[in-house]
Amino acid sequence: MRSAAMLAGFLAVAWLQVAAVLLVVLLVLQPLPGERALQVAVPLVIAVAGLLWWATVRALRLRRPAPAGVPVLRQHAPALWTMIDDAAAAAGVKPPAGVTIVAGADATVAQPLRLGGLAGGPRELYLGLPLLQAWDESRVRAVVAHELAHGSPALGGRFAPMARRGRLALGRIVPRIPRRSPAGPLLRAWARWYQVVDTPYSHEQELAADRVAATFAGPHAAAAVLRDGPALQAMQQLFHAEYLSPGWQTGLVPDDVFGGFLRVLAARGDDMAALRAREPEPPGEWDPHPPPAQRLAALAELIPEGPEPPGRPAGELVPDLPGLGRALQAVAFPPGTRAVVGWDEFFGVARIAEMEREADASLRALSRAAGTPVTGAADMLDLAADGRLRKVAETVFDDLPADEVSGRVTDLIALLLALAALHSGVARWRHSWTGTAELVVIDGSYLELQAPAEAAGDPATVGEVREWLTSIGVDLTASATTARHHSARVPVLGGVVGMQVDGVRTDLLVLETGLFLVPALPRTRHHESRRRLTRLAADGVLTDGSPAAAEAAAPATTATATATLEKPAADSRFVPFADVASASATRSGRRAWEIKLRDGGSLSVRSTLDSEELPGGWAALDDAVAFLARTR
Repeated sequence: MRSAAMLAGFLAVAWLQVAAVLLVVLLVLQPLPGERALQVAVPLVIAVAGLLWWATVRALRLRRPAPAGVPVLRQHAPALWTMIDDAAAAAGVKPPAGVTIVAGADATVAQPLRLGGLAGGPRELYLGLPLLQAWDESRVRAVVAHELAHGSPALGGRFAPMARRGRLALGRIVPRIPRRSPAGPLLRAWARWYQVVDTPYSHEQELAADRVAATFAGPHAAAAVLRDGPALQAMQQLFHAEYLSPGWQTGLVPDDVFGGFLRVLAARGDDMAALRAREPEPPGEWDPHPPPAQRLAALAELIPEGPEPPGRPAGELVPDLPGLGRALQAVAFPPGTRAVVGWDEFFGVARIAEMEREADASLRALSRAAGTPVTGAADMLDLAADGRLRKVAETVFDDLPADEVSGRVTDLIALLLALAALHSGVARWRHSWTGTAELVVIDGSYLELQAPAEAAGDPATVGEVREWLTSIGVDLTASATTARHHSARVPVLGGVVGMQVDGVRTDLLVLETGLFLVPALPRTRHHESRRRLTRLAADGVLTDGSPAAAEAAAPATTATATATLEKPAADSRFVPFADVASASATRSGRRAWEIKLRDGGSLSVRSTLDSEELPGGWAALDDAVAFLARTR
C-alpha cells in the first residue's frame, strides 16, 4: 500500500511543480495592466512554465519497444502453454495474454505501463530461446513461475501489482532525467525516498516469488536458475562478441545463429562452469531483487539432501525447436543485404577482414616512411630485396629496440603472406569452436609461414622465399574480391539523435573509423529520427562511408517511410578520423566538441535540449574525441 501511495505521490509532485510555477507566473502578471500583462505573459509562460512542462513530459514518458520475437500460440505449443498455465495457477495470477520467444538468454513478464505505472495493460511473457536450448524443463518451469509471481496479489495484497509497476516505472524514468532538467531535483529526491520505502517490500516480494518457483519446479531448479541464468547470459555475450559480431560487420550472417550458440555451449563447458562459479554481480540501483547470495541462502533452507533429479530437455516443450530458431533468426537477426553463409565461410571472411584491417594500418605507416606506396606482400618483398625494409621499419618503430623491430617486421610479413595465400585460393582458415583457428592449405595440412617470413626479411634469402611461394601457387599481388570489400561494414560504437553540427540539426553515428552524420528530421518527428538512426546502425555503414542497406531496412510502403530511408543515403556525410587534425571537448552548459580537419575545415558539435543517445552514444563520442585529442 505504501509503495503504491508513494508512486501516486511521485506523479502528483511531478505535475504539482508545473502548476506551482504557472501559479507564480500568474501572480507576477496580476499587477500589470491587461494589455501589458498579455504581452509579457506569452513569452514568460513559454520560457518558464512551458520549459518545466516539457521537461516533466520527457521525464515521465514511458516507451519501451517490445523485443523482436516469434509469438507462440496455444495450438502451436500446447505443452509449453500447459506449463505456463500451471505456473500461473501456482503464482496466483492469470496466465499471460501471450508468449513470445526472443533471442536473449532470459525470461521476463512485461506489460504496458499506463499513467506512469498506476495502471497496466495485458501481460506478455518473453521467453528466451537459449533457455529452451540449454536448460532442462525444471529450470524453465522455475524461471517462468518466478516471473509470473511478480506483483501477485496472492503474495503481496491487492496493491502488489501497482507497487511492482511503480518500481519498474521509476526505474525507467529516473535514470533518464537529464542532470540539468528543471524538473529533475524534486523528482530525484522523491525517487530516493520511494526507494527507501519500497526496497524492503520489493525484496520480500522477490523472495516470495522464489518460494513459488521452488514449490512449482523444485528448490534445486529454483537455485540453479540463480546460478545458471547470469552464466548463460555472459556466455551469450561472449558468443556475440567473439563469434557473431566480427562476421556480421563484414556483411555476412550465418545460416544458423542459434545452432552456433549451441555449439559454443557444447564446446566451452569449462568456461560455462567458470562463469557459474563466478561471484554474482550486485543488483542495480532500481533492481527489485535482493542480492543473489541472500536469495540462494533462503532457497538453501528448502533444498532437500541428495542430488537433483534429472529432468527432460526444455526444448521438448515446443514441437520444432530448430524451426523455431530459424523463425526467430529471421526477425532477431534480419539479413537485409547481408549474404547468408555457413559458419565456416562466415568465420573465414571475418578473420580475413580482421587481418586486412591490421595490415592496412601498418602498410600506411610504411608507405609514409618509404615515400612510395606499400600495398601488400609484393611491395614488402621488394623493399626487403632492395635492402630498404630494415631502415623503413626502424623509422616507423623508432621507439622500439632493434630486436623488437625485427619481430614486428617478421610478423607483418607473415601476415601479408597469409593474406596473399588466402586471396590466391591456396589457403583457408580452419576454425574450432574451442581453440584458435589454424591457417591450412586446401587439403587441410598446416601452412607454416613464420620461417618463410623471417627469411623474406633478409635480402640474401628473399628470392628463395619468392620461388617457394610461386611453387605452391601463391600470387603475391592477389587481393580480396571487390564484392566482399564492398559488403564489409565498419563497426558502429554508438549514436546520438538531435545534435547540432555547425548549427544544423543532425543525427550522428560514431563508427570505429569516423563520424557518420545524417541531417535530422524535424523535432516533431524525433522518435522517427531515433528509429531511423537505430535502423542505420543495425544495417551498418560500408567502409567507404555510405549506408549499407538503407533501401532494404524496411519496405517503402508509404511516402513517410520512403522519405525516411532515402534522406540519409542522399544527404549523409562521413568524416573519417584519418582526416581529423585536432579535437577537443568543452562544456559550457551543454556538451560540445570542436573538431579541426586536415583540409582546413572544422566541425562544431553540440548537444541540444532534446538530444537522445542510442545505447553507448555519449560514451562513444567522448571516447572518440579523447582518442583524437591524444593522438593528434
